[in-house]
Amino acid sequence: MASSSNYDGILLGMGNPLLDISAVVDDDFLTKYDIKLNNAILAEEKHLPMYDEMSSKFNVEYIAGGATQNSIKVAQWMLQIPGATSYMGSIGKDKYGDAMKKDATAAGVNVHYYEDESAPTGTCGVCVVGGERSLIANLSAANCYKVDHLKKPENWALVEKAKFYYIAGFFLTVSPESIQLVSEHAAANNKVFTMNLSAPFICEFFKDVQEKFLPYMDFVFGNETEARTFSKVHGWETEDVEQIAIKISQLPKATGTYKRTTVITQGADPVVVAEDGKVKKYPVIPLPKEKLVDTNGAGDAFVGGFMSQLVKEKSIEECVKAGCYASNVVIQRSGCTYPEKPDFN
Repeated sequence: MASSSNYDGILLGMGNPLLDISAVVDDDFLTKYDIKLNNAILAEEKHLPMYDEMSSKFNVEYIAGGATQNSIKVAQWMLQIPGATSYMGSIGKDKYGDAMKKDATAAGVNVHYYEDESAPTGTCGVCVVGGERSLIANLSAANCYKVDHLKKPENWALVEKAKFYYIAGFFLTVSPESIQLVSEHAAANNKVFTMNLSAPFICEFFKDVQEKFLPYMDFVFGNETEARTFSKVHGWETEDVEQIAIKISQLPKATGTYKRTTVITQGADPVVVAEDGKVKKYPVIPLPKEKLVDTNGAGDAFVGGFMSQLVKEKSIEECVKAGCYASNVVIQRSGCTYPEKPDFN
């Protein structure tokens, strides 16, 4: 093991820091607000009363969330090296923002938030039925991130210091200018740039901006639903996740430094990894249904576990194992939370 100073700020994430407002709801609630399980969307006008109704009708938990922030926190937890990870995004100047900062800092992540004066900290409604989750994000302050914040010397220093980058697809809707600076820096300096398909709506409605950054992606993460949506949108006419993973890995790259690896999770089914035109499948850790609390943060935790080993230059197999371990821990708890120490070898 190299000394911990070698890992200082090695992994940087950028994304939308959101406070999860999580509750087990019922089918009527899903129908009323037109919510599909295993989906993630941005809140529309019709969803806005939902948050208050959740807290009055159901037993609500408030949990620090946001896809990228979850992954970075899990990677930090797995690494157990203070300051190995950094994160940027935008919060409001309010109690939710303060709580988020406290939570991320306690997790050991070096957070450099932009604090927006006018908008409240973003929230994400997490509706759980039968252990499956649906996410409805009200970005608010998270939507106010500006590339000027990234360009400040004390923030750009985090980019310079990092050797690995992870940005969820959700950030494509907020600051493509920031993603451009980071992805170009990674390409120019032979660093590893990774993103996530994140949600069907990103693949459908943000296709152009997603395509713009695909050449920079050395690793592409996603789940089976997102992969199939990606395939449909690109006219590939296949639902076969293995074929889709291979095709994504073979799309053009900005540099030849690294080949692209596609990593697609499929819930309880094996993880599909495509590289060099070939697919490998890795089984996940089986979990009896009664132990499943909710799938909120499962994909984020997988990425966090995976990245924790990738920064240590471990094999893909080890990375997947760590990803499966972390997501197995998280689905047995509410939201993207974990015990004090990992038990992963």
